[in-house]
Amino acid sequence: MDGLKKKLIQLVHSKNASWKAIYTALKASTALTEPETALYSSINPRAQQLIRDHQFIPIDKLLNDYASKNIHLITFFDDNYPIELKTIYQPPWILFAKGDISLLRNTKNLAVVGSRNASSYGIKAIDYLFPSLIEKNVQIVSGLAKGIDAHAHKAAIKLGGKTIGVIAGGFNNLYPKENMKLAEYMMEKHLVLSEYPPATMPAKWQFPMRNRIISGLSQGTLVIEAKKKSGSLITADFALNEGRDVFAVPGSILTPDSDGVHYLIQQGAKLIKSSEDILEELGM
Repeated sequence: MDGLKKKLIQLVHSKNASWKAIYTALKASTALTEPETALYSSINPRAQQLIRDHQFIPIDKLLNDYASKNIHLITFFDDNYPIELKTIYQPPWILFAKGDISLLRNTKNLAVVGSRNASSYGIKAIDYLFPSLIEKNVQIVSGLAKGIDAHAHKAAIKLGGKTIGVIAGGFNNLYPKENMKLAEYMMEKHLVLSEYPPATMPAKWQFPMRNRIISGLSQGTLVIEAKKKSGSLITADFALNEGRDVFAVPGSILTPDSDGVHYLIQQGAKLIKSSEDILEELGM
């Protein structure tokens, strides 16, 4: 592993790490070894602190520990970093990965998101749409949340397909606890990703931020049951901003859990009645 990648890993593990601070520190690469230069004094205080702190991160011990736990670190500069993810706003500097990292080579990814309080209708919609998608080797990407996310992962697995989960926080603090067995199974047979070191506790702000990774890995985002103000619509917004397709399954006009998908349809998202509607847009 070259020096730049090791330096990046150290930066990400610093308590002062933020995407912008890491970016500034990497740009000021000479300041990382010469902290008293004029370049160092010209950057913001948080980046300065990051530069001071990173050298105390025990990189070799970290790498050995991760290797013993089958945790892969895929940096932005690695050849196996997903190309689709590199083009998004603030792509993760590092992907912490557990499971089958060959899944990252598959570009036929569909993000599936929706309500944590999934109704029987939302569950049936997944069961109706997924068989043809899985048959075409479409890979399902979601957030391992309860409700639509969890059922999307489970349905893909049951149908013999592949699925990727993107979590907030680190591997040592899986959330929600009710999906721990599902996450552990996916870490063995499929793939779970995080942009945070394993010991990181999930914070509220990390959930909307991980949505940019879910949509960023995917050609399109399918929304099934969502309120107008929800994380699912944040994911759809990320997809739209990156020029990706957004699909929406219409629901009942009598429930607020469909307000979000109906809003998306009004704004131009493709109304989905069958899996062929999705496959056609994705060119499959």
